[in-house]
Amino acid sequence: MTSKKELIKHWISSGIITDKNVVGAFKNVPREIFINENNIHEAYGDYPLAIGMGQTISQPTTVMMMTEALELNKGDKVLEIGTGSGYQAAIIANIVGKKGKVISTEIIADLCSLAQKNILKLKLKNIKIVHCDGSKGYKNEAPYDRIIVTAACPKIPEPLVGELKENGIIVAPVGNMNEQIMIKAKKNKGKLIEEKLGHFMFVPLRGKHGYN
Repeated sequence: MTSKKELIKHWISSGIITDKNVVGAFKNVPREIFINENNIHEAYGDYPLAIGMGQTISQPTTVMMMTEALELNKGDKVLEIGTGSGYQAAIIANIVGKKGKVISTEIIADLCSLAQKNILKLKLKNIKIVHCDGSKGYKNEAPYDRIIVTAACPKIPEPLVGELKENGIIVAPVGNMNEQIMIKAKKNKGKLIEEKLGHFMFVPLRGKHGYN
C-alpha cells in the first residue's frame, strides 16, 4: 500500500506536482472519506477506485495534476462537472479558501447525496453540489474563474466555454470513450487556447454534451 507521504515524495522528486498549495490540499483532505469502506486500505494507492453506480474516484496523481493545471487562486469561483464522491471538489475548496467557491454538478442523484454527506463530514462550507446535467453548464452561478470536467467528453462543451471568464482556465479530458487527452485551455478574446497534458482514461461524461 502506498502512503500519503510516499505519494507526495514521488510527486515532488519527479516534478509531477510542484504547486505547494496543491500538495497542501492533498495533505489536508482525507481521501479515505470519499471511497467505499471496503477499499479503505487502498485509500492512497495511485489508481482509480469504484464508488458505485458505474463511476470511479480518479487516481490521486490525476486529481492533483488536474488541480495544478487549473492554476487556482484564493477567492476563485470554480465549476466542476462530475462531483462523484466529492473528493476533487474538496481539494479545490481547500485551495480557493473561504472567500472562494466550488459549484459541483452531478447528474446521478445518489452520487449527489453521497458527496453531500462526505462534504458535511469535513465541514466545508464553500462547496455547492447541484443535481443537474453539468455538460450544459450552470448559469445560476456563472461566470467562473476556472472550470474542470472530471469525465471524458467528445469535445469541450460549448456552454462551458460561454460560462468561463475571459483569461479563465478550463481543464477537461477530451477524446473517445477508450482514451482521452487532457486539455488545459485558457480563454482569450472569447476563444480557447489549448495545451495538451497527456493521455488519460476517464468514465464517459453523461448528458447533452457528453456520450449519453
